[in-house]
Amino acid sequence: MASIKLSVERLTEGLYIKLPLQWTDHPFLLNHFKIKDNQQIRLIKNLGVKFVYLLPEKSDTKPLDPETPAETLSEDESQYLDKQAEKLWQEKQSRINRLKNYKRKLQRCEKNFNRSMAQLRAIIGKIKSRPVTAIQEAEQLVEEMVDALMESDNLALHLMNDNQESEDIYFHSLNVAIMSMMLAKSSGMPAEDIKAIALGALFHDMGKLKVPTAITRKTTPLTEPEDNYLKLHTKYSLDLANLTEDFPDSAKPILSQHHELLDGSGYPHQLAAANIDLKAQLVAVVNAYDNLCHPQDPSKARIPYSALSYLFKNKKEQYNNDFLALLIRLLGVYPPGSVVQLSNQQLGLVISVNSESLLFPNVLLYDPTVPSNEAPILELEDSDLRIERAIPPSKLPEKVYTYLNPRIRISYYFDPDD
Repeated sequence: MASIKLSVERLTEGLYIKLPLQWTDHPFLLNHFKIKDNQQIRLIKNLGVKFVYLLPEKSDTKPLDPETPAETLSEDESQYLDKQAEKLWQEKQSRINRLKNYKRKLQRCEKNFNRSMAQLRAIIGKIKSRPVTAIQEAEQLVEEMVDALMESDNLALHLMNDNQESEDIYFHSLNVAIMSMMLAKSSGMPAEDIKAIALGALFHDMGKLKVPTAITRKTTPLTEPEDNYLKLHTKYSLDLANLTEDFPDSAKPILSQHHELLDGSGYPHQLAAANIDLKAQLVAVVNAYDNLCHPQDPSKARIPYSALSYLFKNKKEQYNNDFLALLIRLLGVYPPGSVVQLSNQQLGLVISVNSESLLFPNVLLYDPTVPSNEAPILELEDSDLRIERAIPPSKLPEKVYTYLNPRIRISYYFDPDD
């Protein structure tokens, strides 16, 4: 979008402008915005800049004529302006401090995520040769996560960086376990049930280790024999759990029933609503969401917003509606990982949910005037902006894609101190 260099003397309400300053060098929330009142004009002039960049296409009016007499301020007006500027600076500094705290929180969350992922890798590596040890270690991992989950009253899912090479099964299993645990807590389940759900979710796809990788990694449509072979993974998962007496019976239905659907169209036994274990119904909702985001054919992957919308609009007959509604509340209307366009046309990446106001998540903003590692995180609820639409990452210009770094694989983790 073309911009025009404009003298600050020609500013008026309704113009959409961009400041020729770094984000940290002015008191405004954003580097570009629509001027809403005369006070903003005075604050801009008080910054000492001689010009701004005008974006005519986004403006509601035209600049003042060049001959317009310059406005003079009385001493009282000047003092009031200074106080308003100081107030804005204090608010912005508070926002910057919150941003620093938030990024520290994300780093802590990232550390916990990487530790859990490493533990899960070790567990899966032992599942065939030392199933008793693997299940004991899994129970310990689950115990730690559930204890952290239950100790905090204010949890949120955060988008994780997962740039290391790895098998999809690790990410999928941990993702489903994390979301299932939080969903179970949101539904009021006790800690013991949450532990059973977490353990079942961690192991729900372990049977795929016995299915040839030529099938599990195939990106073209499976033949009927291949599809039948893949569907055996529910039986294989249960077989692995039965190798030891230590695997809790309450978690076993999750392994065998997470592909059963309420309308009886699922597998392996075409069970209908009342005959499907409630814990399995919960994990089935989360499993369906993650599989839509990460199908075997990457070209068919849905963005998080689209995956949730698809389940809500098209699969209500197949999945527990209470758990589906809770999942939307947990992930938000625009789940972490969604690339969004704001009402000022700025682009951003949703990195966490505002559970009190689902339409206003926390968004990492694309701003080429700010280094990507210092990109501001905007709490939409505290701004006058809103989300207009979600955008597939593939539609982003290369420089925006590089800056926002949207995740190919959407992984979540929670911070117990959130």
